Formats: sequence, structure tokens, C-alpha cells
Amino acid sequence: MKETENDIAIEARDLHVSFMVQKQGLRSIKSFLVSMGFQSPFEKKPVLKGLNLKVKKGECLAVMGRNGCGKSTLLRAVAGIMTPTSGYLHVEGRVAPLMTLGVGFEMELTGRENIELVGTLMGFTKSDLVDSMNNIILFSELTQQELDMQMKRYSSGMISRLAFSIAAANTPNVLIVDEALAVGDLGFREKCAERIKQIKNEGTTILYVSHHLDEIKNICTRAIFMENGVVIAEGAVDEICDYYSKHVRPTIVELHG
Repeated sequence: MKETENDIAIEARDLHVSFMVQKQGLRSIKSFLVSMGFQSPFEKKPVLKGLNLKVKKGECLAVMGRNGCGKSTLLRAVAGIMTPTSGYLHVEGRVAPLMTLGVGFEMELTGRENIELVGTLMGFTKSDLVDSMNNIILFSELTQQELDMQMKRYSSGMISRLAFSIAAANTPNVLIVDEALAVGDLGFREKCAERIKQIKNEGTTILYVSHHLDEIKNICTRAIFMENGVVIAEGAVDEICDYYSKHVRPTIVELHG
């Protein structure tokens, strides 16, 4: 059957994303002043460099590659956190991003206040928040006392629990999962994996980043491999996992006394 625009949840064409980083040679206000202010203290760092990608509705796509290849930048662009520098990017419907630990939270607010804050940023209406609040709290397994604490007093596991519980409270059009199951105890990680499967069965499109191959094989239906800001391989999950295993090997450093 021929693919139509209505079948596509995410499409990127010649997508470029850059951000500003501090120059190595200018590490202080003093060095900037010494340069007479003519030299900018920042330079543009290109991360995505003409990336092309199509993701069908209801597909669970594993995004794989070495650290620094552009995976998280791609996910941030899809989530609307980063603005493309050039190219075309279309994302269909509401996106629920479950990103790096703590993204979107205000640590001076309580857990309960952060549910309202992050839920609103994700597009929840007041009615959605009222309807979802109990489900979020129950899924997180946080106590009432913990929910009334400032989040700066939370452990990494508690933050992870709350982040996932908010993102997975309702069924979004697109769910983004970036190494989110790497934190937390085994029981909660298994609970999260089951919720992801449930969301997938309800027709949600999922972008999934993880370095755990068994996790990817258990959840995803297709995979891509990124290198230097572009997609260099895509296909069946087992095929790309094998490619990953062959091309991404751990560096072993021998220490001599």
C-alpha cells in the first residue's frame, strides 16, 4: 500500500540544528575584554547536519548511535525544545517528552506544583490535570509528604518516577523516551516498560533512545543508527542492533601501577 502524508507522524528533510557554545580561547570576561570585544565569546556548533527521517504513525523507533552523534538533539527538536536552524520538520499532534533527568522541572517548587507546571508545558488543559492528577500520583508511588517537598530534595530515582508518570499519564500522539528508564529500581523500570507497551498498543508513535539492546528489542519495531548528525543506517531492530554492536565498541583502558 502506498504511503500517504496521513500515515506520517514525524518527517524531517535536510534538517540542521546548531547551538552556540563558548569558544575555547575565551574563558573569562577578562579575556573577552583583552580581545577588545571584537571577538565573540561564542561560536556556532552544528549538531544535526542535513538529517532526513520519516516515522509512521504508531511506529516505535529506536534512535541509536554513539554519545554525541545527535540523538538527544533530534529528540529535542521533535519535542519543540530546540528550534531547527534550517530544513523541514513536521510533527503530528501532541508530544510528551521524557527527556534527560530533571528537564522541565523547577527544583524550588514541590512535586505537586511541578506536576501542574510540566503538565501545562506539555499541553494539558486544566481539566486534563484534574483528571490525571490521581493517576500520576498513584503511578509515581510517591507519598503525599514527598509530593509536598521541594524537588531539590528529591533523589534521582524520585525525579525519574515523577517525570515518567507525568509523560505517560495520558496517551500522546508522540512519546519521546531518552534514556529515561536508566534511573530507578528494577520494579519501577519494568512498570514503565509495560506502560510504554500499552501506549504503543494504543497507537502512539514512540521515539526511543537507549543503549540497552534487550530493552530496544523488547519495545521497538524499527531502528535507525546516527553518526555525525545524520542517519547512516535504518532497518529492522535486530539488524540495526547488530550494526550497533559491531560499530560501537567500549574502549578498554589498561591501568599500570
